[in-house]
Amino acid sequence: MTRTTAHLLRIFLTGLLAALPLAATIGIFWWAASLLVRWLGPDSTIGQVLRSVGLGVTESEIAGYLMGVALVAVAIFALGLLVEAGLQRGLSRMMDAVLDRIPLVRSVYDLSRKIVGLVSQRGDGAGMNSMSAVWCHFGGAPGPGEPGRVAVLGLLSTPEPVFIGDRPYMGVIVPTAPVPVGGGLLYLPQDWVTQADVGFEALTSIYVSLGLTSGQHLPRKPVVVPDK
Repeated sequence: MTRTTAHLLRIFLTGLLAALPLAATIGIFWWAASLLVRWLGPDSTIGQVLRSVGLGVTESEIAGYLMGVALVAVAIFALGLLVEAGLQRGLSRMMDAVLDRIPLVRSVYDLSRKIVGLVSQRGDGAGMNSMSAVWCHFGGAPGPGEPGRVAVLGLLSTPEPVFIGDRPYMGVIVPTAPVPVGGGLLYLPQDWVTQADVGFEALTSIYVSLGLTSGQHLPRKPVVVPDK
């Protein structure tokens, strides 16, 4: 390979690396948009329902779909006003009482309610902010002077351990990169899990950037623990 060819190749690779973050961002949003179109677009089941709602006002299918979306958006906004005013609590209790009497529906509704409560951070405060970043040390956290082990950054789902046999285990969500909404739920021995001094946003940034932002959120020098 000649010097000119190597120089041109280096310039091309430099441009490629510079374009990767933008390409990754566009790819993630494109994936999210295509997923929404597949679930909520005019040709989806929900889209057909919205279109049928709007067709009562206009004869155009596209205009009917947009009208249906607008009507649903107005209804959701009105529900948000009721929630902010606290007027929905009585209705919510009545709905819970009715649905809790239906065996199969009760299980699905209870799970959905817990997931929505987790994301919305309402009610008892058990939202995403109650989850904390932790280090998962497979094989156990190394003691002083011991060689380091594999450390994986995860999200502690709850500070309360569960017991498998006679040993306490912690539920930890280990995301995937660069799309941290995926991953897996692992139950690790309690002594394998230690707190990480990073926030939820920092953990998300590290995974989305494929670790490129690790130096911004994690210590870059040894942490000295003072003697007690």
